[in-house]
Amino acid sequence: MKKIVILLFIAAMVTACSSGPGFVVKGKISGSDSIIFYLQKRDAGKTITLDSAVSKKGYFTMKGGPVAYPQLIQLVAGNTRKRTSFYLENSKINITGSLDSLIKAVITGSKTQDEYKLFIDSNKPLSDKYSKTYIEYQAASQAGNSARVAELEKQADSIQKEMTSLQRNFVINNPASYVTPSILGSLSYEMEAGEIEAMIAKLDTAIAETPQILGLIERVSVMKAVAVGQKAPDFTMSDPEGNPVALSSKIGSKLLLIDFWAAWCGPCRQENPNVVKVYTEFHKEGFDVFAVSLDQKKEDWVKAIADDKLSWTHVSDLNYWGNAAAKTYAVNSIPANFLLDESGTIIGRNLRGEDLYNKVKELLAVKK
Repeated sequence: MKKIVILLFIAAMVTACSSGPGFVVKGKISGSDSIIFYLQKRDAGKTITLDSAVSKKGYFTMKGGPVAYPQLIQLVAGNTRKRTSFYLENSKINITGSLDSLIKAVITGSKTQDEYKLFIDSNKPLSDKYSKTYIEYQAASQAGNSARVAELEKQADSIQKEMTSLQRNFVINNPASYVTPSILGSLSYEMEAGEIEAMIAKLDTAIAETPQILGLIERVSVMKAVAVGQKAPDFTMSDPEGNPVALSSKIGSKLLLIDFWAAWCGPCRQENPNVVKVYTEFHKEGFDVFAVSLDQKKEDWVKAIADDKLSWTHVSDLNYWGNAAAKTYAVNSIPANFLLDESGTIIGRNLRGEDLYNKVKELLAVKK
C-alpha cells in the first residue's frame, strides 16, 4: 500500500511539473457585446489561434497554456482589423479598453509586456519625430522641392540612427528579457553576421534558446556563406520567357551585380535609375547585371522591367519572400545586391547610388 501511495505521489509531482500554471486573459472591452475575440500568433508564416471567447457585455475570459516562454501575440476582435498586441505569459493578464480603439487598450499582469511598454514609451519621441519628418518629406516631394527633400532625408537618417542606438542599448542592457529577441531580430536586418553573433553570445541562456534567436543563429550561418570573400552560391531560375538561367552562366564578366528587387518595392524602383546609369556607362567595359525579382505576378514584373528600361538578364520564381535565391543569399529586405568579380567571388554588398558607381569605376580602372 505504501508503495502505491509513493507511486501516486510521484505521478502527481510529474504531472504538476509538466503542466504548471497556464495563462488567464480577462478582457473588459466596451462596445464589444457578443463579439468573438481570438488570441493569435504568427508561426512559420501562418496564423495560429491559441484560444477564443465570446464577450458578454464587454467581458470575456480565456485560459490556456502553459506557454513555454513569453511571446508576442495579438488579441483580435472577430473578423475585423481591430486588434492589439501584447506579450502572453503564464500569469493573469487584464486587458481594458474600447472596441473602437482596441490598439490603445491597457494591458496589465505581464512582466514582459511591462518591459515592452517601457521600451515603446522611451522610443515614442523619436518615432513621433520620424513620422512628422516623413509627412514633411512627402509634401516636399509632391511640391518638387528637391532642396527640402534632401534636407529631410538627412533628418530622417539621423533619427533612424538614434532609434537604432536606442534598440541596441536595450538589447545590450536587457540580455534576460523576452522582449530582446524581437528587437534584435529587427536590428539584424542592418547588421553583419559577426555583429549578430556577438550580441547573441551575450544573451541569457534561456533567451538564446527561443525560436527567434535560434532562427537568427541559422541566418548567421547563411550570411557567412555569402559574405565578402566567399564564392557566390550558384542557382538557376527562369527568365520572363520561361527559360532557365544559371548564375554560373553569367559569371566571367569583369564585374557582375546580383540585384534583388521587385516591381512592388518602392526603394527598388527608386534605385533602378542608378543601376541603369552604371550599366549604360560600364557594360562595354565588363560590368553586367543579373537581376532576381521577388515578384508574385509575372505581368507586374515584366511591366516594371520595361518601364524602368532594365536591359539586362532577369530571373524569378515568382515566389515573393519565399524566393529560393533570396533565401540562399540571406536576403530579408530589398533592394539588396552582391558584386562579384570574374571568378564569382563576392567583393561587395548592398552598394547603391554613388557608392555603386564609384566602386565599379574604381575596380574597372584597376582591371584595365
